[in-house]
Formats: sequence, structure tokens, C-alpha cells
Amino acid sequence: MRFSVKHLLPGAMALTFATSTWAGQTQIAVAANFAEPIKAIAAVLEKTTGHTLSVTVGATGKLYAQIKNGAPFDVLLAANTAATVALEKDGLAKAGSSFAYANGKLVLWSADATEVDARGDVLKGAGFRKLAYANPKTAPYGEAAVQTIDKLGLTTALTPKLVQGESIGQAFNFVYTGNAEIGFVAMSQVLAGGKLKSGSMWVVPQALYSPIRQNAVLLNRGANNPAAVALVKLLQSPNIKDLIRSYGYDI
Repeated sequence: MRFSVKHLLPGAMALTFATSTWAGQTQIAVAANFAEPIKAIAAVLEKTTGHTLSVTVGATGKLYAQIKNGAPFDVLLAANTAATVALEKDGLAKAGSSFAYANGKLVLWSADATEVDARGDVLKGAGFRKLAYANPKTAPYGEAAVQTIDKLGLTTALTPKLVQGESIGQAFNFVYTGNAEIGFVAMSQVLAGGKLKSGSMWVVPQALYSPIRQNAVLLNRGANNPAAVALVKLLQSPNIKDLIRSYGYDI
């Protein structure tokens, strides 16, 4: 399956998947932590239904704001429950269409295979200069990172080292490119087939941050779009749930 990368909205990346002349297409907004799984899901959707996706990836808070301002999306896959509940309350989403599609996990990751230990003790040392995380005001994984640092009692020590990304995608890129030695990212960003792709990580105990329950919702614009409805149905199917688990999510 072919796809191209382009910018459609400020602060967001769009992955536009190839479209046939007979298939339907839906425009969806996806939280940055889910950028890799949605590629695989798009392939399944196209193979089984012929429908294709135009995907805009960004921080949940920013995507919510864009939808409120009239962005032409059919479905939102958020990194929290608040955004989808608010969209239903605002009358911008089909009533009762919000559902949980994944529970996210936070990890501390480094592109260096020896940087992060299995207990996260690297955070207490002086061996790194920069620690990346996502904006906690717009990205639930950023909020989880702040909660973790606070519960570990390291806020004062780590604040001078923090580098904030607009989304969890940008936080990951800071670490991937070496602009930060370590960073709090989503487990889905560093796994492939259930295994760590590269580098080193510490799986943050879930007792250190509030659960990251990720909800999807069918927006009013997509209610009569067969491609959007098919995607929502696919996200709730058992086979796709297994695929989502392979990226480190709980269901």
C-alpha cells in the first residue's frame, strides 16, 4: 500500500493512503501515539473493504481544537476520553458513538541501547543533559510524564533538563535524533511485533500515572460516510484488538 506524507494543518502530519476510483475515503484525526498502528489498520481496512484513510496526526488537544474550529474530520482517535466526551456534548459527534479502543502505556526510552536501565534509575543520575516529554496541556502522555516525575520526587532536579515537544510524536523525534538523550514516549512508538525496535527502555509502572484510556468517536461529518463507519466497526473487531495489543497497548 502506498502513502505520502504532507502537511494539511499546522502542527499536524497527514498520511494520505492511496485511493482507488471505486473505494470510499474518510478523513480522520489520530493522536500521535497511534501513528504507527493506524498505518497497519489502514491496510486491513483497504484490503477488507476497499476504503482508504486520509490521516492527520497530532496532539489530542490540538486536534480537538481543530475540530471545534471546523476541521473536516470524520473520526477522532484521541489519547484520552475527555476530548471525545466533549465533542459529543458539543454536538459535534454522533451521540453515544464514543468508545475505548486502547489503553496506553508510558515508557522512558533512549535511542542508545545502554542508556536506560530496567528500573529507570537513569533519571536520578547526572549522565544525561536533556529529557524529552510532550506538552501536558495538549498531550495525555505528556501529562502522564509530569505525574511520573512528580511521584518520583524528581520535579526540582529534572525541570532544568526538560525539553517539551508539541506532541508525543515530537518528543519521540527529540530522542530519536539525539536532541535529548532520553524521553518519555508511548510504548507503541518503540515496539514492532511486540518487541523493542531499538535502543533501551523502562516501562513506567502504571501506579505512577493516571490511566491513559484512549477513546474514538464518530464525528457528525462522518456519520453518513461508509468509509468512516467501516473504520469505527473495524476498530472494535477482535482481530484489530490483537493488532493493537502488538504495539504494547492494553485493551
